[in-house]
Amino acid sequence: MTSLGARPLLDAVSDPVVGLLAVDEAPNPWFDPSYVTDNWDTILSYTGEHVRLTVLAVVIGAALALPLALVARRSRYLSAPVLGLSTVVYTIPSLALFALLVPFTGLSSNTVLVGLVAYSLVILVRNFLAGLQGVPADVREAARGMGLSAAQTFRRVDLPLALPAFMAGLRIATVSTVALTTVGVLVGHGGLGQLITGGFAANFYRAEIVTGAVGCVLLALLADVLLAAAERALTPWTRAVRA
Repeated sequence: MTSLGARPLLDAVSDPVVGLLAVDEAPNPWFDPSYVTDNWDTILSYTGEHVRLTVLAVVIGAALALPLALVARRSRYLSAPVLGLSTVVYTIPSLALFALLVPFTGLSSNTVLVGLVAYSLVILVRNFLAGLQGVPADVREAARGMGLSAAQTFRRVDLPLALPAFMAGLRIATVSTVALTTVGVLVGHGGLGQLITGGFAANFYRAEIVTGAVGCVLLALLADVLLAAAERALTPWTRAVRA
C-alpha cells in the first residue's frame, strides 16, 4: 500500500549535485494539509494497523507477564531467571530481532507482533512483580486467615493493591510499543512508520514524513491519556489516600 498524494518528483539528472539542488527548489513543505486530505484512506489504514499491532502486543504481553510475575514472586530461585530472560530479549536490537524472526513467521504482521510482545515483557514483568511484591504480607496473611483461597486472595487483595503498578507498566509498555511498531517497516508492516520511510524514499517528501511522525506521537499521547483515565477510574482509593 502506498501513498497516493502528489510527491515532489524530479526528472532524471546525470549530476547528483544538480539533483539535490532541484530537490531543495521543488515545492516540498513540511506541513501540507492537502497531503492528508488526498491520502486520508491510506493514513487511516496505516493507523489502524499501528493500533491493532500495539493493542495485541500489549494485551498478549500482559497475559504472559502476569503468570511470570506470580511465579517470580512465589519462588526466589525463579525470580532471577524470569527477569533475566526478559531483559536479554530487550537487549536485542529491534531490526535484528525482526530479521531473525522472518525465517519462522515470514514477511507478515506476525513477525512484528512477536517482536513487540517480547519487548513488552521486560517492562510488564518487572512492573507486575513490583506491584505484587508491594502487597503487605500481613494483609495477605489476614486474607488467608479469613478463609480466602489463593485465587480469592489474588482477586480481592493482591490485584487491587497492585493495580497502580500494573497500570504504570501498561502505560510505559504501550507508549514504547507505539514507537517500536514503526520498525516493522522492515517486513512491510510498520503502521505509520510506512509513511515515514515512504517519505524518505520519495525524494524526502516532508509532508509524508511529518504525517507519519506526528501520527505516532499523537497515538502514544492518546494511549497514555486513555490508560491514565482508566487507572484513575479503577483506583479511586489512591486519590482518597493522597487527599
